[in-house]
Amino acid sequence: MSKPLLGLLLGAILGALDGASAWFTPEVRPVIVSIIVASTIKGLITGVIAGWIARVTNNITYAMIAGLAVGLLLSYLVAAIPDANGQHYYLQIMLPGTILGVIAGFASQRFGRARSTAAAVHA
Repeated sequence: MSKPLLGLLLGAILGALDGASAWFTPEVRPVIVSIIVASTIKGLITGVIAGWIARVTNNITYAMIAGLAVGLLLSYLVAAIPDANGQHYYLQIMLPGTILGVIAGFASQRFGRARSTAAAVHA
C-alpha cells in the first residue's frame, strides 16, 4: 500500500476513534455524530499529508514532524471553536490530534510501500 494511502486510512480510523472518545465528555454527547465526522475528516487530512511527506522525503523524522504539525494545526482550529456554553476543549482536542499525526507519519514511513523507480519512470 502506498504511503499516502496508508496515511489516509490510518488517519481516518484513528480520527474516528478520537471522535468516538468524546462520548466520555457528557457535555458534548448531543453532538457526538458531528464530532466523529469532523475528527475523521481531520484524521484523513493529517494522514494523507503525513503520508505524502513520507513518500517525498523518505525520512521518518520529517514524516512524524509533518504529521505532528498538521495534526496540531487542524486540532487547534477545531478547538478554537467554542461549544454552546462558550467552553473550549484545547487539551482534549489537540493532544489526540497531535498524537494521531505522529502515528500516521511514523506508520506511513515505516509500513508504507515506497514508489518503485520503474513506476516513476513510466508515470
